[in-house]
Amino acid sequence: MMTNHILIVEDEKDLAAILEYNLQAEGYKTTSATSGRAAMQTLRQSPLPNLVLLDLMLPDASGIDICRQIKQDEKTRDLLVVMLTAKGEEIDRVVGFEVGADDYVVKPFSVRELMLRIKAILKRKQMKPPENVETLQFGDLRIDLPAHRAWVKDREIVLTALEFRLLTTLLSRKGRVQSRDTLLSDVWGIDADVTTRTVDTHIKRLREKLQTAGEYIETLRGVGYRFLSEPTGDNH
Repeated sequence: MMTNHILIVEDEKDLAAILEYNLQAEGYKTTSATSGRAAMQTLRQSPLPNLVLLDLMLPDASGIDICRQIKQDEKTRDLLVVMLTAKGEEIDRVVGFEVGADDYVVKPFSVRELMLRIKAILKRKQMKPPENVETLQFGDLRIDLPAHRAWVKDREIVLTALEFRLLTTLLSRKGRVQSRDTLLSDVWGIDADVTTRTVDTHIKRLREKLQTAGEYIETLRGVGYRFLSEPTGDNH
């Protein structure tokens, strides 16, 4: 089994040292960068890390911009990115996820919880779709699983890795109610006490991106979400 490699992008040297120590104790290989420029230089080299721990406030750049660069570059777009930040407002979380971050951890955080999240995210990455199933079609929605691409009425929609996973999970369980806790566990890979508003934020963004096909995802107030059993109305 290969050792997972994690790039730590953090300008607080004490925190970077703590993260490095704990990650190595868990068996991970680590590399550190103290600026956005140094991080991007590291990512231009091979082999790439499996996951990037990315501080939002860097001396030369915003972690949001670095994350956007990572996700827009064909070479690095499939990298897992976990944001580290002292800013915990809803808008910051939304923006972080919107540019493709896979998780968002607010300082001060429990190192143990962070290690659990990293382990869950890396495990989730290794999950493979069912064999011999490559394309899913539902009304106006078409999904190419191996390519991680989706279209609505033949117009391609750009989804983050997490949004894609959320969409395919809901579609694969169409007609069945999925609670927020179930989605947190199966899509995010988190069993800890994490706010279920994370799910609501992602569902909202996913619906907006899907436009007319967003109607396929129903909200069951106080229960969770459900993908329709069959396309209805104009979406047949």
